[in-house]
Amino acid sequence: MKKNILLINPWIYDFAAYDFWIKPLGLLYLASLLRQNRYKVHFIDCLNPYHPDIRREKHIKVPKRKTTGAGKYPKEPIAKPDVLKGIPKRYNRYGITPRIFKNELLMTQKPDLVFITSMMTYWYPGLFDTIRIIRKIVPGVPIVLGGNYVNLCKEHAEEFSGADIIIPGEGEKIIQRLLNDVLGDDLQYIPDISDLDSYPYPAFDLIANKDQFPVLTSKGCPFRCTYCASHLLNDGFRIRDPIKVVDEIEFWNKKYGVSHFSFYDDALLVNSKDRVIPMLQEIIKRNLNCNFHCPNGLHLRDITEGLSTLLYKARFQTIRFGFETASTKRQIESGGKITNEETKAAITHLRNAGYNTDQIGSYILCGLPGQTATEVLDSIQFIKSCGAKPIIAEYSPIPGTSMWEEAVKASRYDIDNEPLFHNNTLLPCGGDQLSDEMYRELKMLTRQI
Repeated sequence: MKKNILLINPWIYDFAAYDFWIKPLGLLYLASLLRQNRYKVHFIDCLNPYHPDIRREKHIKVPKRKTTGAGKYPKEPIAKPDVLKGIPKRYNRYGITPRIFKNELLMTQKPDLVFITSMMTYWYPGLFDTIRIIRKIVPGVPIVLGGNYVNLCKEHAEEFSGADIIIPGEGEKIIQRLLNDVLGDDLQYIPDISDLDSYPYPAFDLIANKDQFPVLTSKGCPFRCTYCASHLLNDGFRIRDPIKVVDEIEFWNKKYGVSHFSFYDDALLVNSKDRVIPMLQEIIKRNLNCNFHCPNGLHLRDITEGLSTLLYKARFQTIRFGFETASTKRQIESGGKITNEETKAAITHLRNAGYNTDQIGSYILCGLPGQTATEVLDSIQFIKSCGAKPIIAEYSPIPGTSMWEEAVKASRYDIDNEPLFHNNTLLPCGGDQLSDEMYRELKMLTRQI
Protein backbone atom coordinates (compact mmCIF):
# COMPACT_ATOMS: atom_id res chain seq x y z
CA MET A 1 0.00 0.00 0.00
CA LYS A 2 1.26 3.50 -0.84
CA LYS A 3 2.07 5.56 2.21
CA ASN A 4 0.75 9.11 2.48
CA ILE A 5 3.04 12.04 3.10
CA LEU A 6 1.72 15.53 3.76
CA LEU A 7 3.82 18.58 2.88
CA ILE A 8 2.95 21.94 4.42
CA ASN A 9 4.05 25.49 3.66
CA PRO A 10 3.31 27.37 6.94
CA TRP A 11 1.93 30.83 7.65
CA ILE A 12 3.86 34.07 7.87
CA TYR A 13 3.29 36.05 11.08
CA ASP A 14 4.82 39.49 10.71
CA PHE A 15 4.25 43.23 10.56
CA ALA A 16 4.46 43.14 6.76
CA ALA A 17 4.70 40.55 4.00
CA TYR A 18 4.42 40.67 0.22
CA ASP A 19 4.61 37.89 -2.35
CA PHE A 20 7.58 38.68 -4.59
CA TRP A 21 7.13 35.50 -6.65
CA ILE A 22 7.67 33.27 -3.61
CA LYS A 23 7.00 29.55 -3.90
CA PRO A 24 8.15 26.74 -1.52
CA LEU A 25 10.56 25.36 -4.12
CA GLY A 26 12.43 23.04 -1.76
CA LEU A 27 9.17 21.44 -0.64
CA LEU A 28 8.05 20.95 -4.24
CA TYR A 29 11.35 19.28 -5.15
CA LEU A 30 10.84 16.99 -2.16
CA ALA A 31 7.34 16.17 -3.40
CA SER A 32 8.74 15.03 -6.74
CA LEU A 33 11.41 12.94 -5.05
CA LEU A 34 8.79 11.24 -2.89
CA ARG A 35 6.57 10.55 -5.89
CA GLN A 36 9.48 8.96 -7.72
CA ASN A 37 9.63 6.58 -4.76
CA ARG A 38 5.92 5.72 -5.02
CA TYR A 39 4.64 7.76 -2.08
CA LYS A 40 1.26 9.47 -2.27
CA VAL A 41 1.87 13.18 -1.69
CA HIS A 42 -0.54 15.83 -0.42
CA PHE A 43 0.25 19.53 -0.14
CA ILE A 44 -1.29 22.33 1.91
CA ASP A 45 -0.11 25.86 1.21
CA CYS A 46 -1.00 28.13 4.12
CA LEU A 47 0.12 31.11 2.00
CA ASN A 48 -2.16 30.32 -0.94
CA PRO A 49 -3.62 33.73 -1.94
CA TYR A 50 -6.05 32.10 -4.36
CA HIS A 51 -7.76 29.62 -2.06
CA PRO A 52 -11.45 29.61 -3.08
CA ASP A 53 -12.64 29.68 0.55
CA ILE A 54 -10.94 33.04 1.16
CA ARG A 55 -13.98 34.76 -0.34
CA ARG A 56 -16.20 33.10 2.26
CA GLU A 57 -14.24 34.66 5.12
CA LYS A 58 -16.09 37.94 5.53
CA HIS A 59 -13.38 39.44 7.74
CA ILE A 60 -10.67 38.83 5.11
CA LYS A 61 -10.14 41.17 2.17
CA VAL A 62 -9.40 39.36 -1.07
CA PRO A 63 -5.85 40.44 -1.93
CA LYS A 64 -4.86 42.29 -5.07
CA ARG A 65 -2.62 40.27 -7.35
CA LYS A 66 -0.62 41.16 -10.45
CA THR A 67 -0.66 39.23 -13.69
CA THR A 68 3.09 38.71 -13.22
CA GLY A 69 2.42 36.40 -10.24
CA ALA A 70 3.41 38.86 -7.51
CA GLY A 71 0.98 40.50 -5.12
CA LYS A 72 -0.50 40.74 -1.66
CA TYR A 73 -1.39 37.87 0.67
CA PRO A 74 -4.70 37.53 2.50
CA LYS A 75 -4.14 38.82 6.03
CA GLU A 76 -5.82 39.27 9.37
CA PRO A 77 -4.61 41.07 12.52
CA ILE A 78 -3.47 38.83 15.39
CA ALA A 79 -2.03 39.40 18.84
CA LYS A 80 1.66 40.26 18.95
CA PRO A 81 4.10 38.01 20.77
CA ASP A 82 4.85 39.44 24.23
CA VAL A 83 8.35 40.59 23.31
CA LEU A 84 6.93 42.68 20.44
CA LYS A 85 4.11 44.32 22.41
CA GLY A 86 5.94 47.66 22.42
CA ILE A 87 6.26 47.88 18.65
CA PRO A 88 3.60 50.34 17.40
CA LYS A 89 2.67 48.38 14.31
CA ARG A 90 -0.08 45.91 13.50
CA TYR A 91 0.93 42.24 13.54
CA ASN A 92 -0.75 39.93 11.04
CA ARG A 93 -1.26 36.37 9.97
CA TYR A 94 -0.60 36.17 6.22
CA GLY A 95 -2.29 33.43 4.24
CA ILE A 96 -5.41 31.30 4.64
CA THR A 97 -7.39 31.37 7.88
CA PRO A 98 -7.06 28.69 10.60
CA ARG A 99 -10.58 27.50 9.74
CA ILE A 100 -9.57 26.86 6.14
CA PHE A 101 -6.36 25.14 7.25
CA LYS A 102 -8.22 22.83 9.64
CA ASN A 103 -10.72 21.94 6.91
CA GLU A 104 -7.84 21.14 4.55
CA LEU A 105 -6.36 18.81 7.16
CA LEU A 106 -9.69 17.10 7.76
CA MET A 107 -10.25 16.55 4.03
CA THR A 108 -6.77 15.07 3.52
CA GLN A 109 -6.26 11.35 3.95
CA LYS A 110 -4.47 10.81 7.26
CA PRO A 111 -0.74 11.00 6.53
CA ASP A 112 1.94 8.61 7.72
CA LEU A 113 4.39 11.51 7.92
CA VAL A 114 4.26 15.32 7.76
CA PHE A 115 7.02 17.54 6.35
CA ILE A 116 6.97 21.27 7.10
CA THR A 117 9.34 23.85 5.67
CA SER A 118 10.40 27.17 7.24
CA MET A 119 11.68 30.50 5.98
CA MET A 120 12.69 33.56 7.99
CA THR A 121 13.91 32.90 11.52
CA TYR A 122 11.47 35.49 12.92
CA TRP A 123 8.47 33.87 11.24
CA TYR A 124 8.53 30.95 13.66
CA PRO A 125 5.28 31.89 15.49
CA GLY A 126 3.26 31.04 12.37
CA LEU A 127 5.20 27.80 12.04
CA PHE A 128 4.54 26.86 15.67
CA ASP A 129 0.81 27.49 15.28
CA THR A 130 0.81 25.32 12.17
CA ILE A 131 2.37 22.46 14.14
CA ARG A 132 -0.05 22.87 17.08
CA ILE A 133 -3.06 22.60 14.78
CA ILE A 134 -1.64 19.53 13.06
CA ARG A 135 -1.22 17.88 16.47
CA LYS A 136 -4.91 18.45 17.25
CA ILE A 137 -6.36 17.41 13.89
CA VAL A 138 -4.07 14.47 13.08
CA PRO A 139 -2.57 13.36 16.41
CA GLY A 140 0.19 10.80 16.54
CA VAL A 141 1.64 11.53 13.11
CA PRO A 142 5.40 12.25 13.12
CA ILE A 143 6.22 15.84 12.10
CA VAL A 144 9.51 16.61 10.34
CA LEU A 145 10.71 20.23 10.24
CA GLY A 146 13.33 21.66 7.89
CA GLY A 147 14.14 24.92 6.11
CA ASN A 148 15.99 28.14 6.80
CA TYR A 149 14.80 28.68 10.38
CA VAL A 150 16.00 25.20 11.34
CA ASN A 151 19.34 25.69 9.57
CA LEU A 152 20.02 28.96 11.36
CA CYS A 153 18.35 28.41 14.75
CA LYS A 154 18.55 24.65 15.25
CA GLU A 155 18.62 24.72 19.07
CA HIS A 156 15.64 27.08 19.23
CA ALA A 157 13.67 24.82 16.86
CA GLU A 158 14.53 21.71 18.86
CA GLU A 159 13.44 23.30 22.14
CA PHE A 160 10.31 25.16 21.13
CA SER A 161 8.87 24.07 17.75
CA GLY A 162 7.07 20.90 18.85
CA ALA A 163 8.29 18.98 15.78
CA ASP A 164 9.38 15.37 16.25
CA ILE A 165 12.35 15.51 13.90
CA ILE A 166 14.53 18.51 13.03
CA ILE A 167 16.45 18.41 9.74
CA PRO A 168 19.15 21.07 9.36
CA GLY A 169 20.87 21.35 6.01
CA GLU A 170 19.68 20.00 2.69
CA GLY A 171 17.02 17.36 3.27
CA GLU A 172 17.99 15.27 0.24
CA LYS A 173 21.13 14.17 2.07
CA ILE A 174 19.30 12.40 4.87
CA ILE A 175 15.91 11.57 3.35
CA GLN A 176 16.92 7.93 2.80
CA ARG A 177 17.86 7.40 6.44
CA LEU A 178 14.90 9.38 7.74
CA LEU A 179 12.27 7.42 5.82
CA ASN A 180 13.95 4.17 6.79
CA ASP A 181 14.03 5.11 10.49
CA VAL A 182 10.47 6.48 10.64
CA LEU A 183 8.57 4.38 8.10
CA GLY A 184 10.90 1.43 7.61
CA ASP A 185 11.22 2.20 3.90
CA ASP A 186 14.19 1.99 1.53
CA LEU A 187 14.19 4.49 -1.33
CA GLN A 188 14.65 3.16 -4.85
CA TYR A 189 15.40 6.57 -6.35
CA ILE A 190 17.79 9.18 -4.94
CA PRO A 191 19.19 12.02 -7.05
CA ASP A 192 22.90 12.80 -7.20
CA ILE A 193 23.23 15.65 -4.69
CA SER A 194 26.20 17.07 -6.60
CA ASP A 195 24.27 17.10 -9.91
CA LEU A 196 21.27 19.44 -9.81
CA ASP A 197 20.18 18.22 -13.25
CA SER A 198 19.60 14.74 -11.78
CA TYR A 199 16.71 16.11 -9.71
CA PRO A 200 13.18 15.63 -11.03
CA TYR A 201 11.29 18.81 -11.88
CA PRO A 202 9.45 20.33 -8.90
CA ALA A 203 5.85 19.18 -8.38
CA PHE A 204 4.30 22.41 -9.64
CA ASP A 205 1.05 20.61 -10.33
CA LEU A 206 0.45 20.88 -6.54
CA ILE A 207 0.32 24.67 -6.80
CA ALA A 208 -3.30 25.84 -6.93
CA ASN A 209 -2.83 28.81 -9.24
CA LYS A 210 -0.05 28.50 -11.77
CA ASP A 211 0.58 32.21 -12.26
CA GLN A 212 4.38 31.94 -12.15
CA PHE A 213 7.02 29.34 -11.44
CA PRO A 214 10.47 29.75 -9.89
CA VAL A 215 13.36 28.12 -11.74
CA LEU A 216 16.61 27.03 -10.16
CA THR A 217 19.86 27.38 -12.14
CA SER A 218 22.25 26.97 -9.20
CA LYS A 219 22.54 26.49 -5.46
CA GLY A 220 24.80 28.44 -3.18
CA CYS A 221 27.21 31.27 -3.95
CA PRO A 222 30.99 31.55 -4.42
CA PHE A 223 31.06 34.84 -2.49
CA ARG A 224 31.21 35.12 1.31
CA CYS A 225 29.55 38.46 2.06
CA THR A 226 29.64 39.08 5.81
CA TYR A 227 25.89 39.73 6.10
CA CYS A 228 24.70 36.82 3.94
CA ALA A 229 23.76 33.24 4.91
CA SER A 230 23.92 31.58 1.49
CA HIS A 231 26.96 29.46 2.43
CA LEU A 232 25.16 28.33 5.60
CA LEU A 233 22.04 27.22 3.74
CA ASN A 234 23.73 25.45 0.83
CA ASP A 235 26.46 22.88 0.46
CA GLY A 236 28.90 24.65 -1.85
CA PHE A 237 28.18 26.28 -5.20
CA ARG A 238 26.54 23.92 -7.69
CA ILE A 239 25.23 24.79 -11.13
CA ARG A 240 22.87 23.34 -13.73
CA ASP A 241 23.34 22.95 -17.46
CA PRO A 242 21.94 26.23 -18.90
CA ILE A 243 20.28 24.47 -21.83
CA LYS A 244 18.48 22.09 -19.47
CA VAL A 245 17.24 25.11 -17.54
CA VAL A 246 15.66 26.42 -20.75
CA ASP A 247 14.23 22.95 -21.40
CA GLU A 248 12.45 23.18 -18.05
CA ILE A 249 11.14 26.68 -18.74
CA GLU A 250 9.76 25.55 -22.10
CA PHE A 251 8.24 22.45 -20.50
CA TRP A 252 6.23 24.47 -17.96
CA ASN A 253 5.32 27.06 -20.56
CA LYS A 254 3.85 24.41 -22.86
CA LYS A 255 2.31 22.23 -20.15
CA TYR A 256 0.52 24.92 -18.16
CA GLY A 257 0.84 28.07 -20.26
CA VAL A 258 2.98 29.72 -17.59
CA SER A 259 4.56 32.88 -18.98
CA HIS A 260 6.20 34.34 -15.86
CA PHE A 261 9.27 32.79 -14.26
CA SER A 262 11.36 33.92 -11.32
CA PHE A 263 14.99 33.28 -10.41
CA TYR A 264 16.04 33.26 -6.77
CA ASP A 265 19.60 32.09 -7.39
CA ASP A 266 22.18 33.70 -5.14
CA ALA A 267 24.66 33.93 -8.02
CA LEU A 268 22.72 33.85 -11.29
CA LEU A 269 25.23 35.95 -13.24
CA VAL A 270 28.45 34.42 -11.89
CA ASN A 271 30.55 32.77 -14.62
CA SER A 272 28.09 34.22 -17.14
CA LYS A 273 30.04 33.04 -20.20
CA ASP A 274 29.29 29.40 -19.38
CA ARG A 275 25.96 29.82 -17.63
CA VAL A 276 23.57 32.74 -18.09
CA ILE A 277 24.74 33.83 -21.55
CA PRO A 278 24.05 30.41 -23.16
CA MET A 279 20.74 30.32 -21.25
CA LEU A 280 19.69 33.75 -22.54
CA GLN A 281 20.76 32.95 -26.10
CA GLU A 282 18.71 29.74 -26.00
CA ILE A 283 15.64 31.57 -24.64
CA ILE A 284 15.90 34.09 -27.48
CA LYS A 285 16.54 31.35 -30.06
CA ARG A 286 13.43 29.41 -29.04
CA ASN A 287 11.35 32.61 -29.04
CA LEU A 288 9.64 31.65 -25.79
CA ASN A 289 6.66 33.81 -24.92
CA CYS A 290 7.88 34.31 -21.35
CA ASN A 291 8.83 37.07 -18.94
CA PHE A 292 11.47 36.74 -16.24
CA HIS A 293 11.89 38.25 -12.79
CA CYS A 294 14.97 38.40 -10.56
CA PRO A 295 13.94 39.82 -7.16
CA ASN A 296 17.05 38.38 -5.47
CA GLY A 297 20.00 40.77 -5.77
CA LEU A 298 22.09 40.03 -8.86
CA HIS A 299 25.82 40.77 -9.03
CA LEU A 300 26.44 44.05 -10.81
CA ARG A 301 30.11 43.24 -11.39
CA ASP A 302 29.10 40.64 -13.98
CA ILE A 303 27.04 43.06 -16.07
CA THR A 304 28.58 43.87 -19.46
CA GLU A 305 27.27 45.57 -22.58
CA GLY A 306 26.60 42.24 -24.27
CA LEU A 307 24.94 40.65 -21.24
CA SER A 308 22.71 43.70 -20.77
CA THR A 309 21.49 43.41 -24.34
CA LEU A 310 20.76 39.70 -23.92
CA LEU A 311 18.85 40.26 -20.67
CA TYR A 312 16.69 42.88 -22.38
CA LYS A 313 16.04 40.77 -25.50
CA ALA A 314 15.20 37.71 -23.39
CA ARG A 315 12.53 39.78 -21.57
CA PHE A 316 14.05 39.93 -18.11
CA GLN A 317 11.61 42.52 -16.83
CA THR A 318 12.26 42.69 -13.10
CA ILE A 319 15.93 42.94 -12.26
CA ARG A 320 17.33 43.79 -8.84
CA PHE A 321 20.97 44.17 -7.88
CA GLY A 322 22.85 43.88 -4.61
CA PHE A 323 24.72 47.15 -4.39
CA GLU A 324 24.46 47.40 -0.57
CA THR A 325 26.51 50.60 0.05
CA ALA A 326 28.54 53.35 -1.59
CA SER A 327 31.03 53.30 1.28
CA THR A 328 34.31 52.01 -0.18
CA LYS A 329 35.47 50.94 3.27
CA ARG A 330 32.35 48.88 3.97
CA GLN A 331 32.37 47.41 0.45
CA ILE A 332 35.79 45.95 1.18
CA GLU A 333 34.95 44.86 4.74
CA SER A 334 31.71 43.13 3.72
CA GLY A 335 33.20 40.96 0.99
CA GLY A 336 34.37 43.19 -1.85
CA LYS A 337 31.86 41.99 -4.44
CA ILE A 338 31.41 45.41 -6.12
CA THR A 339 32.90 48.90 -6.40
CA ASN A 340 31.26 52.21 -7.20
CA GLU A 341 33.06 52.40 -10.55
CA GLU A 342 31.84 48.92 -11.54
CA THR A 343 28.31 49.82 -10.44
CA LYS A 344 28.22 52.97 -12.54
CA ALA A 345 29.54 51.13 -15.60
CA ALA A 346 27.02 48.30 -15.19
CA ILE A 347 24.05 50.64 -14.89
CA THR A 348 25.22 52.53 -17.99
CA HIS A 349 25.27 49.24 -19.91
CA LEU A 350 21.74 48.42 -18.74
CA ARG A 351 20.40 51.85 -19.68
CA ASN A 352 22.01 51.62 -23.11
CA ALA A 353 20.38 48.21 -23.60
CA GLY A 354 16.91 49.73 -23.08
CA TYR A 355 16.16 49.47 -19.37
CA ASN A 356 14.68 52.53 -17.67
CA THR A 357 15.40 53.78 -14.17
CA ASP A 358 12.51 51.97 -12.46
CA GLN A 359 13.57 48.65 -13.96
CA ILE A 360 17.09 48.82 -12.52
CA GLY A 361 16.49 48.39 -8.81
CA SER A 362 19.56 48.50 -6.57
CA TYR A 363 19.29 47.26 -2.99
CA ILE A 364 20.90 49.45 -0.34
CA LEU A 365 21.40 47.87 3.06
CA CYS A 366 20.09 49.97 5.91
CA GLY A 367 20.71 49.28 9.58
CA LEU A 368 24.06 47.50 9.44
CA PRO A 369 26.03 47.49 12.73
CA GLY A 370 27.63 50.91 13.16
CA GLN A 371 26.05 52.31 10.01
CA THR A 372 25.12 55.98 9.90
CA ALA A 373 22.22 57.67 8.17
CA THR A 374 24.78 59.64 6.15
CA GLU A 375 26.21 56.44 4.65
CA VAL A 376 22.75 55.32 3.56
CA LEU A 377 21.97 58.78 2.19
CA ASP A 378 25.21 58.83 0.19
CA SER A 379 24.36 55.39 -1.24
CA ILE A 380 20.87 56.52 -2.27
CA GLN A 381 22.21 59.61 -3.98
CA PHE A 382 24.93 57.66 -5.74
CA ILE A 383 22.51 55.12 -7.20
CA LYS A 384 20.18 57.90 -8.34
CA SER A 385 23.10 59.69 -10.01
CA CYS A 386 23.87 56.51 -11.95
CA GLY A 387 20.34 56.36 -13.34
CA ALA A 388 18.98 53.47 -11.26
CA LYS A 389 16.30 53.09 -8.61
CA PRO A 390 17.51 52.84 -4.98
CA ILE A 391 15.62 50.30 -2.87
CA ILE A 392 16.09 50.23 0.90
CA ALA A 393 16.80 46.69 2.16
CA GLU A 394 16.56 46.67 5.94
CA TYR A 395 19.32 44.58 7.50
CA SER A 396 18.27 41.42 9.31
CA PRO A 397 20.97 39.90 11.54
CA ILE A 398 21.53 36.24 10.64
CA PRO A 399 23.10 33.75 13.07
CA GLY A 400 26.29 32.15 11.82
CA THR A 401 27.27 34.91 9.39
CA SER A 402 30.58 36.74 9.74
CA MET A 403 28.72 39.87 10.81
CA TRP A 404 26.70 38.11 13.50
CA GLU A 405 28.91 38.80 16.54
CA GLU A 406 29.18 42.44 15.54
CA ALA A 407 25.40 42.57 15.22
CA VAL A 408 24.90 41.01 18.67
CA LYS A 409 27.06 43.74 20.22
CA ALA A 410 25.40 46.54 18.25
CA SER A 411 21.75 45.48 18.59
CA ARG A 412 19.36 47.11 21.03
CA TYR A 413 17.57 43.75 21.26
CA ASP A 414 18.53 40.31 22.54
CA ILE A 415 19.00 38.88 19.05
CA ASP A 416 21.21 36.09 20.40
CA ASN A 417 18.35 34.41 22.26
CA GLU A 418 15.16 35.60 20.54
CA PRO A 419 14.80 35.12 16.76
CA LEU A 420 11.82 37.50 16.72
CA PHE A 421 14.35 40.30 17.14
CA HIS A 422 15.97 39.37 13.81
CA ASN A 423 12.99 41.03 12.12
CA ASN A 424 14.27 43.72 9.77
CA THR A 425 11.13 45.80 10.45
CA LEU A 426 12.62 46.52 13.88
CA LEU A 427 15.88 47.79 12.40
CA PRO A 428 17.60 45.64 15.06
CA CYS A 429 21.03 47.29 14.81
CA GLY A 430 19.81 50.84 14.45
CA GLY A 431 20.86 53.48 16.95
CA ASP A 432 21.49 57.17 17.50
CA GLN A 433 23.32 57.49 14.19
CA LEU A 434 20.49 55.75 12.33
CA SER A 435 17.27 56.19 14.26
CA ASP A 436 13.80 55.05 13.24
CA GLU A 437 12.93 58.61 12.25
CA MET A 438 16.06 58.92 10.12
CA TYR A 439 15.20 55.60 8.48
CA ARG A 440 11.69 56.80 7.58
CA GLU A 441 13.13 59.93 5.98
CA LEU A 442 15.60 57.87 3.96
CA LYS A 443 12.80 55.56 2.85
CA MET A 444 10.78 58.53 1.61
CA LEU A 445 13.83 59.84 -0.25
CA THR A 446 14.06 56.66 -2.35
CA ARG A 447 10.53 57.30 -3.61
CA GLN A 448 11.30 60.80 -4.83
CA ILE A 449 12.28 61.29 -8.45
